[in-house]
Amino acid sequence: MCAPEFSIKNMNSSLSNSPVLAARPVSDRLAKRLSRHIGERLIEAVLFAAAAASVFITLGIVYVLVSESIEFFKQISIVDFLTDTQWTPLFDDAHYGIMVLLSGTAVSSLVALGVAIPLGTTIAIYLSEFASPRNREIAKPILELLSSIPTVVFGYFALLFVTPLLQHLMPELPGFNLLSAGLVMGIMITPIVSSLSEDAMRAVPMAMREGSYAMGATRLQTALRVIFPAAISGIGAAYILGVARAVGETMILAVAAGMQPNLVWDPREPAATITSFIVQVALGDLPHGSTGYLTIFAAGLTLMLFTLVFNIFGFWLQRRYRERY
Repeated sequence: MCAPEFSIKNMNSSLSNSPVLAARPVSDRLAKRLSRHIGERLIEAVLFAAAAASVFITLGIVYVLVSESIEFFKQISIVDFLTDTQWTPLFDDAHYGIMVLLSGTAVSSLVALGVAIPLGTTIAIYLSEFASPRNREIAKPILELLSSIPTVVFGYFALLFVTPLLQHLMPELPGFNLLSAGLVMGIMITPIVSSLSEDAMRAVPMAMREGSYAMGATRLQTALRVIFPAAISGIGAAYILGVARAVGETMILAVAAGMQPNLVWDPREPAATITSFIVQVALGDLPHGSTGYLTIFAAGLTLMLFTLVFNIFGFWLQRRYRERY
């Protein structure tokens, strides 16, 4: 009676020790590992393609600007382009002095930064060091809501509200001017400066705050003398991004600044900027390949180089004053 049972047990033990059955779990683990490896490689390929696409798009933009600008400078001297004090490419007596557009761009950007940097920094200090969690959760989304407003709305706000308001204080102020456009542009880029600056300040370790409080410093002294210097690299990057945003703004200046190519350094005067001129020419009926048409590429290349200088400066500033904790 025991012999069959013994033989069945021996059979089961021999089957469990069979190399074929023992190889199945190993092959299953290898298959899972292989599928996971393939999935990771696929994700890496998708991420690399996304990164490469941005690089190729940037190179394509640079190629278009440089190639078309070369055709422009074959017809116009680069010396006249940089030194002439008039910009009238669409007139019979054509002049191509880019300094006219650069002056309007610089003045409007300085006015905007004069509003955005102090206001954005103050808001960032409040949100980071003084606001309660509840107030921060309410104030920050409302502040960032400004970024979702179309810039053309800001332009008409500057033209129809801010300019008449300023004319009560300065009756000689013309209807189109860089001052109102720059002020509204500063309000528009304030959320960028404040949000990035607040993120940089909140990244400072809490131990530095506690150490400052232990030494008897107040919250304001801690914010200004400890937290702000410790986060200066991130705050500087926020300022540089605000500069790039101000330099590249289009619709506010096209609506409220007047698009008059005047070489002015007074924000109370109307003027044209590089971006507003590109909009003006792009809406016209200039034939493709004409000198007037090619001016938008030369102006765009100048704007790109202008922005590149600020980005390089911001990168250097971040590397120079970056703190590691």
